[in-house]
Amino acid sequence: MDQQAFQCSCCGETLNGPPFAWHFDAPDAWSLLPPEDRASRGELSSDQCVIANQHFFIRGLVEIRIHDSYAPFAWGVWVSLSEANFAQTQDLWQNSERAQEPAYFGWLCNSIPGYPETLHLKTMVHSRGVGALPYIELEATQHPLALEQQRGITMERVRKIAEQMHHRWPAK
Repeated sequence: MDQQAFQCSCCGETLNGPPFAWHFDAPDAWSLLPPEDRASRGELSSDQCVIANQHFFIRGLVEIRIHDSYAPFAWGVWVSLSEANFAQTQDLWQNSERAQEPAYFGWLCNSIPGYPETLHLKTMVHSRGVGALPYIELEATQHPLALEQQRGITMERVRKIAEQMHHRWPAK
């Protein structure tokens, strides 16, 4: 099923899509730093973040199968890694064999709207080929986000997510 315009049940506005992905620009910890302190306290790129040389994050995708679509839905989120795993990830960032690396343990570092708290859910970070964001596998729990990743969702659920997110920030 292709993305199609639909009417938001919250506000009645016609929305394009729904989008198949929503991305966070930074881990929540970065967003908590005062803007004037960010340059001196850390570094943020499109895919990696370091705060105070003590907290290490990479961006990846929590992908969720959509039952009635050819494409998955994805949350672009940030995950914390240990310093050693972050260094290993950096060393292999442009290495074509990085997809063969064992998965790294990490903590989800974004609160995703519309779910019970997602901050600090346990994850495994699976590297993929150069240029592809890592796949973030949530620990199999009863958390609704973990259940969605395990079981998949419908296009109706994707539309509901789009409605919830529409007034928060634009899709990317």
